[in-house]
Amino acid sequence: MDPSTAVATSPLLALMAFLGVIVLLLFLIAKWRWHVFFALLIPLLLFGVIPGVQQNNFIDAFETGFGATLGSIGVVIVLGSIIAEALRHTGAIETITRTMVKAVGSTRMPLALTLTGFVLGIAIFSDVAYVILNPLVHSAAKMMGVTIGVMSIGLVGSLQLTHAIVPPTPGPLAAAALLGADIGKTIMLGGVACFAGSIAGWIWGQYIIGPRIKTLPSDEYAGNNFLEEVGERQLPGAVASYAPILVPILLISAQSVSRLFLDEDHIIRTGLAYVGWPVVALSVGVWLSYRNVRTDEHRKAAKNAWVEEALRVSAMILVVTGLGGSLSEILKATPAVAYISGFFATYGLPSILLPFVIGIIGNIITGSTTVGVITAASLVAPMLGTLGLSPEAAMLAGASGSVIIKYVNSSYFWVCTSLSRMPVNEAILGYGGATLVGGLASFATVCVMWAVGII
Repeated sequence: MDPSTAVATSPLLALMAFLGVIVLLLFLIAKWRWHVFFALLIPLLLFGVIPGVQQNNFIDAFETGFGATLGSIGVVIVLGSIIAEALRHTGAIETITRTMVKAVGSTRMPLALTLTGFVLGIAIFSDVAYVILNPLVHSAAKMMGVTIGVMSIGLVGSLQLTHAIVPPTPGPLAAAALLGADIGKTIMLGGVACFAGSIAGWIWGQYIIGPRIKTLPSDEYAGNNFLEEVGERQLPGAVASYAPILVPILLISAQSVSRLFLDEDHIIRTGLAYVGWPVVALSVGVWLSYRNVRTDEHRKAAKNAWVEEALRVSAMILVVTGLGGSLSEILKATPAVAYISGFFATYGLPSILLPFVIGIIGNIITGSTTVGVITAASLVAPMLGTLGLSPEAAMLAGASGSVIIKYVNSSYFWVCTSLSRMPVNEAILGYGGATLVGGLASFATVCVMWAVGII
């Protein structure tokens, strides 16, 4: 470490300051219910006034980390949020659900909804998607004569998993940027891990805990089934509905794959380097999603209202991600990184456990998957070299931990619980259990890929 750029040179001071930031962060959120923006900012500012910290270097690290992180993902997060708004308003969500039901059969509705959640969680905030699908959950459960737990648990788990693990959803996208992970590779391997976790959540809901949950579907939603009745609303086709999600993912992934097989100056690789750049790929997704606009009302809203809502949703994620970048850059300039990674080496602990455990702690304390995955990425990023972890392995491990476990301090938990009319004790077993087994199955898949050298 270069003393001229170090934030702190004393190992003991650096380690104590590091632990102090984490304890104060968790305390401010869990005890005083501060917003995560201030809960991150205040510990960082206090770090800067500790005796022995070089303030000039601290300021440089803070600004460098904040700016570099937002510079790489700021526009992409906003574009992704605009796509989500368009999918929500144009009926693409309903079409995607219809195709999933058609693919697996109406007699397998819990599996169809789980697979729907697997797709929608990539683009739509999980609580928004569940609000839209809730009437279908109740009407389908009533039609099949099953409890609401059987019908909804797999969906709740899969929505949360892809929301937490697969870019370009804002949380995992931000974590990938903090760690310097290849986004295309993260999408492909994260999709594999998420699929394993989603199937585990579906099994938990349909065969293990769902039948033991006694809550029945509500009569309020009887007949409210967009699979059968569209009314006067014209829904987009299947290709048009999937395209805003899948085309950007394919472009970004193709860019990553081209690096493996083509020379650096190959014309195809050069072209994919641009069209697979997330800013361009997501811009294509926005254009494709806007092609689904059918009404004059939506044409007007698409120009301003959808963009403004996307900016509002993105703001919190952007500032938290920027502060996470600052924290990572500050820690990188202290000896604390070497001490923590050395601890894992000394005791022979698998290094992939560190981001996983941090993700769990961040989510359990704050109730936020996004905070959990960003916190894990921020803290582990400076240690990648000494831990021997690839950025992709660290990102996917932290993201898998960030879904464990959704319970009463999570807004997503309350959205699903209140809409399903499920008692809290049943929801903890059902929805909390789905995120637990789903997160563990996803992490186990990540560990296998890490152990065999895929990531």
